[in-house]
Amino acid sequence: MATLSELRQRANELPMSPGVYLMKDKQDKIIYVGKSKALKNRVSQYFKESGHSDFKTRKMVSNVDRFDYMLTHTEIEALSLENRLIKLHKPKYNILLKDDKSYPYIKVTTGDEYPRIQFVRKRSSDKARYFGPYSGASTAYSIIRTAQRSFGIPRCSKVFPRDIGKTRPCLYYQLGQCQGVCTGKVDKEHYHESVKDMLSFFGGSFSAVKESLTEKMNYASENLLFEMAAQYRDSIKELDTLWQKQKVVGAPDAEYDIISLYSDDLSSCLAIFYVRDGCVIDSEKFVFGADQIINDETVVGFLCDLYTKREYIAKNILIGFEINEESRELLSEFLNEKSDHKVYIKFPERGDLRSLCNMVYDNARQYAGQYKADTERDNKTLIKLASLLCMEVVPEHIEAYDISNFGNDNITGGMISVRNARFCRKDYRTYKIRGTNDAQDDYASMRETIERRLSHTENPYPDLILLDGGKGHVSTIKELLAELNIDIPVFGMVKDSFHKTRALTTESEEISIAREQAVFQLVYKIQEEVHRFTVNAMSGAKSKSLTHSSLEKIEGIGPKKAKLLLAHFKSISKIKEASTDELAAVKGISPANAEAIYSYYQKKDEE
Repeated sequence: MATLSELRQRANELPMSPGVYLMKDKQDKIIYVGKSKALKNRVSQYFKESGHSDFKTRKMVSNVDRFDYMLTHTEIEALSLENRLIKLHKPKYNILLKDDKSYPYIKVTTGDEYPRIQFVRKRSSDKARYFGPYSGASTAYSIIRTAQRSFGIPRCSKVFPRDIGKTRPCLYYQLGQCQGVCTGKVDKEHYHESVKDMLSFFGGSFSAVKESLTEKMNYASENLLFEMAAQYRDSIKELDTLWQKQKVVGAPDAEYDIISLYSDDLSSCLAIFYVRDGCVIDSEKFVFGADQIINDETVVGFLCDLYTKREYIAKNILIGFEINEESRELLSEFLNEKSDHKVYIKFPERGDLRSLCNMVYDNARQYAGQYKADTERDNKTLIKLASLLCMEVVPEHIEAYDISNFGNDNITGGMISVRNARFCRKDYRTYKIRGTNDAQDDYASMRETIERRLSHTENPYPDLILLDGGKGHVSTIKELLAELNIDIPVFGMVKDSFHKTRALTTESEEISIAREQAVFQLVYKIQEEVHRFTVNAMSGAKSKSLTHSSLEKIEGIGPKKAKLLLAHFKSISKIKEASTDELAAVKGISPANAEAIYSYYQKKDEE
């Protein structure tokens, strides 16, 4: 392994140019990716004789055996290349950047004669009003549902005024959750008043909206319109609940993204509060583990990646922690280049804006503390699981497998991934079973699933394999692993007569987990999740095959004849087994059709 002196000497030979550097360990694996405006200055700092005060950086440097670099023309280019390399290699010590996704917005179609509310992923240059972006679809949909119920905005697909009076009103109208524009009894001016109230609410004017709804409730009550008064009362309650989540922190026109960072040796948390029209409309918190290096460079890289995904950038970015001048300039250049308006980055030191940064910092610290407590609890559970199973290492990475089928059709293998006792859904996989000739054979299907998974050697093997099955399943997979010369512990998850988790099993004996509540809960969750995932995958395949049957690939067989065949034989496997006479006996199927079907599946079997 290279010495610190040798690495420092090589770093001093680097050019004073923008670029990206890749730190590698003695196995030639990339463990850290960084960028700099001047590579020589930045990389040589890692290998200085005095060392680093930061524990995480010291740990990373102690594992560096060599490094490579790539030159770019500008620092912005280096930032873009760094982001791509981090996503590609997922280095151990980097902050892992967010997966690609579009952030949701709430759109009110104010340019329409009867404005509606919509969930969208992108702002357009139209006459509509947009609110957001929100951190997730569930947040946006929750607000949309509340607004639709509270203000009686239609949620159907009818087009107004074109469809007024053409159909009966829907259930939402019967429940008092829609004004019923379709009935033709709703005055357009009254509808626009409701939309105006809704826009005021989204814009932060809750007190004015509440006052307006209260006046309407009192008027309805005084005129003995008790049902209408109750609807207004319920609307006020729902909006009260929603408003409590949207804390007022500034003037009605205030627009900030407030960013604070809490960091210690065990964990870090970057928290962001999104303030629009003076209200905190949403927030995001990103937690990083003990190995991930948090510094000016990595945080700015993460923020640039985050804002690449967000369609809209606030006019003011408040940052509650210090970053160096080079990183400030890079962040400012990036955000202003991406945005269609001027973005001001501020580092408040006192006053109300500093108080807002402190509030976000307190949230980051609280979230990091909860993360550490959860991690410690999960680690204890994994250590106990390893002890029960007599494992030599703690199973930080677990993969669980299940098989699901519908008769002899759509046999599907499912795999879920659990990392540090938490489900890692991006690693889930499904396998359409091909080697059983459409016959039910759970053992063969499980073997094929795991054999295909292990053939992808670019994905690290798990520390532990759990099977939704008993001793026979374990024995089958242990034989497979022995043939492949792969050493991974394998256990089955056994269910009781009520189809609930009972124990873990080897190929010869069961291991009770009933007395270890934390271990039992973990295994129970894993077994339920792998079963749910695999059944859903199989059901999707079944639905697809019923919608687009393989029969339709046969000349002369269209959707109508395919439906007749499936109704008669009940499954594709039965059709494959049928003779030409049995096929031709189906009403609507000609002898020529029967011959074509029989020949098609005979040829498939030969392949």
